[in-house]
Order: sequence, then C-alpha cells, then structure tokens
Amino acid sequence: HVGDITKPKSLRHVFDGADWVIHAAGMLGQAGIPNSTYRRINTDGTNNVLAEINDSGATPRIVYISSAGVLGPFRGQASDPAPDENSPLAPSNPYEQSKAAAELIVQSYVKTGLPVIIVRPEFIYGPADLHVLGLFRTIQRRQFFYIGDGYNTCHPTYIDDTIDGLLRSVKYGEPGQIYHITGPRPITFRELAETIASELDVSPPRLALPKSLVWFGAASAESVATRLGRSVPLSRTGVAFFSENRRSTCAKAGEELGYQPQVDIKEGVAHSIAWYRENDLLP
Repeated sequence: HVGDITKPKSLRHVFDGADWVIHAAGMLGQAGIPNSTYRRINTDGTNNVLAEINDSGATPRIVYISSAGVLGPFRGQASDPAPDENSPLAPSNPYEQSKAAAELIVQSYVKTGLPVIIVRPEFIYGPADLHVLGLFRTIQRRQFFYIGDGYNTCHPTYIDDTIDGLLRSVKYGEPGQIYHITGPRPITFRELAETIASELDVSPPRLALPKSLVWFGAASAESVATRLGRSVPLSRTGVAFFSENRRSTCAKAGEELGYQPQVDIKEGVAHSIAWYRENDLLP
C-alpha cells in the first residue's frame, strides 16, 4: 500500500487487517527546514495515522517511533543517573519539539483505548544509513574538529539493536508505556571520532574550537545558504548536537522486554564502513 501521512484520504483502509503497525515515517533534523514542515510531517502525520486506525475500528498493536531527543540535552553531572522514561520532556529544537508534540497526541489516543506503545531510539547508525554518512566522510577527509573539549557525550545505537528493540516492543510492550532503546553505553565525541578514524585508517582529529566561535560561523553560513537555497555542512542544530551531552537508560526495556544491546561502537562502526565502501560511498 502506498500512502502519504500528510494526506489523510490516502490512508483510507491502508491498515485494515493489520496485526502490527510500526509508525516510522518522519523527517529527521536538518538545516533549512521550516518548523511548520516538522509539525506537518512528525506531529500532524502521526495524528493522521492514528486517526485512520482509530476510525477504522481495527485494533493492531501499534508502535510509535519517537526519539530520545524529546528529553533534550542531559544537564546533570557525569555521576548522575541517566534520564529514563519518566523524565520530563525538554525538547531543544524544532525536530524534537515536533516529536514531543506527537507523543502527546499518542497519549491522547491511548486514553481512548488505542493500544499504542512509544519507543525512543537514540542516535541510530549503521549500514544503509545516510544521515550520519557525512560524519564519516568529514573524519576521513581530516576536516572534523571538536566543539569545546570533545568530551560531551552521545549515545549511539546500532541498527540491529534498534530493530531488535522495536520488535520486542511491538511483541511484549505494554500499551501506553514508553521504552528507551539505546546502545550499550554513552560515549564521548572524542571516542566516537577516534573510533571512526581508526577504522578508516586515518589520523584522529586534533583541532578543538570554542562553541561560541563555531555557533557564530554556523549561524552566518545558514543565513547565506538560506538566501542562496543551499545546504550548510554544519548547522546550529549540529553545533548543539556536538557540544551537548545526550544519554538515556534502556533499563526499563531490559526489564520488561528482555532488550539487551549487543553491538558496541567499534564493531558497529566497522560494519558501517564496510557497507559504505561496498556501496561506493567511501573510498
């Protein structure tokens, strides 16, 4: 079936007879996208999907793929517990805001009896992914630099672990509940960049620049690119991503779903690079 989540009429009867629905359609964060576009696709599109299922009278088990980004950057100390499913929503950019708004819509349908489960993956990467390809290319070309000291954290999740978490959620998850699906551990951007550089057999990045300087450069570049209708290599959202701390815990998914991430960063990066090279995306 082919449909457009922004056009409710195109979704008529698409879900009839379905046992499972995994709502994965959405727009990831990138520069130059109006806030209204994120809302139309990520928020209103989610409402359109759930409205069609609800109106059809079907009762498939539904997983809505949200994002751990709805919690915003982690502002605690390194020794503090990572945010969990009960942590307050604190989205910090238009993409995250649109996903947080979608979660509220999901919860409203749950209250009417629709069996929806919310899953929040974090920083998905792996073979066939093109969203993170630019990071690999930048490191290979020795153009990558740290923003700040490079010891801010991210929480990569390999695609196979993500899929395992999604399938466990749709099979065993409790409707109305939220589950974080993350990789084995948060890592610093230095470890991420050095791991990628090692697997690409290039020297690791050395340059570190102040966040204020990079932020000013990104803002200026976005202003010019908007007028010219072009993209920028590093947006202000990208600056925030590389200079903030992101982490969460998947303990709840482990306890209730039996989810245990298997692929650490070194193995995942190696698999990713092998796929990129097999498909002529990296030399």
